[in-house]
Amino acid sequence: MEMSGTLISPCSKESLVIYQDWFNFADSDGDGRLTGNDAIKFFGMSDLHREDLKQVWAIADAKRQGFLGLQEFITAMQLVSLAQSGHTITQDLLTSEFDWENVKPPSMQDLNKKLAKKKSKIKSESISESMKLQPSRSSNWFTSSRSSKKIQLSSVTSITDGLKTLYNQKLKPLETSYLFNDFVSPLLTNSDFDAKPMVMLLGQYSTGKTTFIKHLLKSSYPGAHIGPEPTTDRFVVVMSGPDERSIPGNTVAVQADMPYNGLTSFGTAFLSKFECSQMPHPLLEHFTLVDTPGVLSGEKQRTQRSYDFLGVTSWFAAKCDLILLLFDPHKLDISDEFKLVISSLRGHDDKIRVVLNKADQVDTQQLMRVYGALMWSLGKVLNTPEVTRVYIGSFNDRPSNEAIDGPIGRELLEKEHNDLMADLKDIPKEACDRRRARAAKIHAYIIGHLKKEMPVMIGKAKTQQRLIDNLEDEFRKVQREFHLPAGDFSNVEHFREVLNGYNFDKFEKLKLQKIQAVDYMLSYDIPELLKSFRNPYN
Repeated sequence: MEMSGTLISPCSKESLVIYQDWFNFADSDGDGRLTGNDAIKFFGMSDLHREDLKQVWAIADAKRQGFLGLQEFITAMQLVSLAQSGHTITQDLLTSEFDWENVKPPSMQDLNKKLAKKKSKIKSESISESMKLQPSRSSNWFTSSRSSKKIQLSSVTSITDGLKTLYNQKLKPLETSYLFNDFVSPLLTNSDFDAKPMVMLLGQYSTGKTTFIKHLLKSSYPGAHIGPEPTTDRFVVVMSGPDERSIPGNTVAVQADMPYNGLTSFGTAFLSKFECSQMPHPLLEHFTLVDTPGVLSGEKQRTQRSYDFLGVTSWFAAKCDLILLLFDPHKLDISDEFKLVISSLRGHDDKIRVVLNKADQVDTQQLMRVYGALMWSLGKVLNTPEVTRVYIGSFNDRPSNEAIDGPIGRELLEKEHNDLMADLKDIPKEACDRRRARAAKIHAYIIGHLKKEMPVMIGKAKTQQRLIDNLEDEFRKVQREFHLPAGDFSNVEHFREVLNGYNFDKFEKLKLQKIQAVDYMLSYDIPELLKSFRNPYN
């Protein structure tokens, strides 16, 4: 199963002129984005069934932005034209061998009349406008260009814009007041919202992480190294770009349009082991991949890395939308370092998927035993009653080992491969997700509680030390008082370590209005935002 970019293909120059004219007509507010309401009015002129139009929108809005730009609009029009010709609208059309340049624009009922009417109206308005006297400069002297009003959700033009607005107005004030960025996760920037979903690959060396990426992209990425020993000795972000190039970590971490500014806190020792690999690829239009150094095992894990490997892994885990843990049938033992890495993913359990790679190296009976052994090993490390989704496959470009696979094994691997591809395509973007909001609320409760426990005058230093020493008990008090789930609390040891650098007396008191604003955002604002940008034909 392949993924394509949004635009199916280039259309002819004549069609492009027509589609541009149609798009300008359909875009009622002229902002370059066709919303669901605009689409319902315009697409209705095609006389297609609602189910067909639902599929057209779903395929054209492949990035799930909640609107169509010009390119997506052209894709939609090509699909409408095919539907009118009797084709069934499915995702498979994207990979079909059509002569797309010769796909004619669809038939749209009464559109030409409406276009002519609009052009006539614009012409008459421009004539009457030119006859009006120019207003004097003095008429603007007493009007203010400043506005104290906050941006309303009704004025946002995409889900991303809406989430930025909500975060800045409601969640960020809570995070800033209670130092969430120092204890849990850095404050979000515009680049975090604009970035594509990220997928991180983790695993011991030689489990096929880099080969997995090469298999997905059907080509190698700039700077990729593959071998039986630990060859990827750095964190590599593989993302979409205009041409093939590698950018050093020191440069990437300070670029305002990239969401990696927070990595500067890990120092130059890490940044020298970090790079960004850019290349034009339709798959990378959907998400960004993060290749990581092989987790060490045996004697090698006693060698100290020059940077905080677990800290960097935790940072990426918080930013990523999906985490793939790779194993192969001959490396099922989980090393001490890999256990620590998996432990550092605590709080992101729902993002974790397991890939049992190189499955064609064992026969079907052995594969069943390997799968059972893997689940047993993971059960001891993940500490969760839920079963993590495991994909079984051989993600490389070598031909399948038919002698080992057999017809049943081959069919299984193909189905698993397709399921993983579908999962990758449907990654939810979670920049301002509910998990972060919950964590910020719990953090505010803890900081507010510690502030409340401090005496007014005497014995402040002694009380602060007692609170730090008995932090686990204080967590339990907060949990009972506000009826919070224990699993959502931060790691006690990490929290204690950070607290040592603060004066509790300077913490802000708990302000319930800020908590209530976040609750309202979660229960009302975000559902309303998603509702307004969903597929208009649902």
